[in-house]
Amino acid sequence: MIVVATEDFELYHEIVTELRDRGVSFTTIRPGDDLPEGTRVLVTAPDDEVEIPAAEGDSEPDPEIEVERVVATPDDARRAVEEALTHLRGEGGRTVVGVDPGTRPGIAVLVDDAVVAAFHVPLADAVDVIEREVADAVDPVVRVGDGARLQGAQIVNDLDGAPVELVDETGTTPYLGAGTRGMGDVLAAVNIARIPGERVDSREIDPTAGELQRIKDRSRRASGDNRTIDEALARRVAAGELTIDEALDEHRGRPVGVRDGGDDRDPDRGNGEGLDPADRGDGSDDAGGERER
Repeated sequence: MIVVATEDFELYHEIVTELRDRGVSFTTIRPGDDLPEGTRVLVTAPDDEVEIPAAEGDSEPDPEIEVERVVATPDDARRAVEEALTHLRGEGGRTVVGVDPGTRPGIAVLVDDAVVAAFHVPLADAVDVIEREVADAVDPVVRVGDGARLQGAQIVNDLDGAPVELVDETGTTPYLGAGTRGMGDVLAAVNIARIPGERVDSREIDPTAGELQRIKDRSRRASGDNRTIDEALARRVAAGELTIDEALDEHRGRPVGVRDGGDDRDPDRGNGEGLDPADRGDGSDDAGGERER
């Protein structure tokens, strides 16, 4: 059982909210009170004075009473609850982060095969989210699906601090019934996390003509003035060196008519080729290339 014992009202509120949101059984006491029978984890603030029961006639904690203390602050309440749950589950709970790449990657965090957190964030935020989730984990691993090649490569190349595995994501997206819009990427990330992959340190992708055209089309829609970046800038976007907005800013700083890597005309305008999946209306959200699920 988890016991919360703190005089810090803000920490108390954050921890109790996290535990209730997860449906975890717990109880609360004042620091200094006797621990209830069955206590396995004690959550406190750094300044709370608490004692683990000692054996009779001894000043040291009773070895027969295995109580883990988790020290927390209001800002890291979720991390503290995850640590407490790890103690409850016992040793050996490895943290695995699954990532379904795309323009809005699905991210799932599993500890000992149980899902403890899930995210659906813009690509620009994905690496920060992943690195935050593995920061205090013991022996974590990040498993990235091999679809959406450009976005997946950007995530793999930008990650630091945890081993990365590239996973064949074929068949990882489940059937989604009514009312589950937006859940597909997160559920795919859960499945990706459960599939061992190939260890990689980086992923180099040579973008196809179609992938470059899709990036150029996105730049035109984002420009507000029907401006399309050239192929050289599109390649830098594909490599993760620039965002679309940064590429447009650089393009606007060039003399009109200068081209250094491709024709800015839109040969595919009007026939749907090269458009983001959302614009084609085919139900896919893989804007970085085709993938089979």
